[in-house]
Amino acid sequence: QVHLMESGGGTVQTGGSLRLSCAISGHTDSNYLMAWFRQAPGKDREAVAAIYGGRYTGGTGTYYADSVKGRFAISQETPGPTVYLQMNSLQLEDTGTYYCARGPLGGAWRLPDTYDNWGQGTQVTVSS
Repeated sequence: QVHLMESGGGTVQTGGSLRLSCAISGHTDSNYLMAWFRQAPGKDREAVAAIYGGRYTGGTGTYYADSVKGRFAISQETPGPTVYLQMNSLQLEDTGTYYCARGPLGGAWRLPDTYDNWGQGTQVTVSS
């Protein structure tokens, strides 16, 4: 069974930065889609970014929500079974619980139902 665990959340001032990590354990294969979602109180869970391929496949690509494009970056640049989300120029609207998700290729990356493995979430709070 694949398990995901997020870390790196915290409280920052507007304009600050955080880097979230998603550690992947258990059996994995090379055909997967990794994504970050976030959810604020009273709001629906929304897709933030996704990545496919990288070190485990012959191709790679990324997707970003318009609201974070140019500020956030998803990557697998560090050795090990970890996916990162670098968050810069944080705004109040970025506050929420951030979840790491993993699923098969072929689904719509923005839809939570695409993913069959989820982490427990890590809290990000942006204050003025």
